[in-house]
Amino acid sequence: MNLLDPAALESLAALAEAGSFERAAQLLSVTQSAVSQRLRALETQVGQLLVVRSRPLRMTESGKVLLRYARQLQALRADAARELGATQMREERLPIAINADSLATWVLGALDALVHAGQREGYGLELIVDDQDFTHDRLREGEVLGCVSTVSMALRGCTCQPLGHMRYIAVASPAFVGLAMPHGLNEANFARLPFIVFNRKDDMQAQWVARAMGVRDPRLKERFVPSSEAGARAAVMGWGVAVIPELLARAHLDAGTLVAIRPEVTIDVALYWHQWKLGTGIDTTDGGAPIARSGLMEQIGQALIAGARTALLPP
Repeated sequence: MNLLDPAALESLAALAEAGSFERAAQLLSVTQSAVSQRLRALETQVGQLLVVRSRPLRMTESGKVLLRYARQLQALRADAARELGATQMREERLPIAINADSLATWVLGALDALVHAGQREGYGLELIVDDQDFTHDRLREGEVLGCVSTVSMALRGCTCQPLGHMRYIAVASPAFVGLAMPHGLNEANFARLPFIVFNRKDDMQAQWVARAMGVRDPRLKERFVPSSEAGARAAVMGWGVAVIPELLARAHLDAGTLVAIRPEVTIDVALYWHQWKLGTGIDTTDGGAPIARSGLMEQIGQALIAGARTALLPP
């Protein structure tokens, strides 16, 4: 295959991000016609349809392959700009997928120093939130350059490193416990009690009940609250039982606004950091001797691994 036009690849990435030609043109500060022409030229060059012209736009399987390539080029361009000390280049977007519970507990602290450095060096870290079992799909489809996931197997062209285990416990407010289950949670009442659930992908509550009650595929009365922090708050307000990270529950348990339900029953979820393999830079600041220096994605991965070691249970 001949060399692919970087401007066309950038247009493809903008279309995937924006979902329309109009918004992609705005992101790139060009006309819609220019975006359309670049895409047609790229499709002609590879001989395959890359984008389904729907609302919103969708990447074809071939489009997802080139989208992964475009994202990696963006990361490498950000590395080059940083190493050259460029200040006038457009800020590059570095998207990574994070599960909501990690975002609510340990990820922001782990990335804080790196984000402040990124403000000076001209790259934009973007956190995309999804369920921990589905963040890996976003990596495979080229939407992100790295992800925190429960998947332990690396994609071809990616690295995978263990982060540790996040422990989940069941909690509820003291008032809810006293009113709805004064004698505790048991086989007779669990199906009648409301459980606070993040979204329809979330099966953590069902896993916990299956383990605690010794039943298969329990059917629960669900109340959906699509936020980790808001789910914990809903439990404090007495909306139902929540199965949340111990990290998130700890302050509420200490304050007495939540109590643990069957504290001997826990679920430990193994988390992994995945990222595409990208080139490293060369630093010659030490007397002119070439020294390998990690790229930005490597630094993001290292920051997350270090943060996980202080927050999560050992892998």
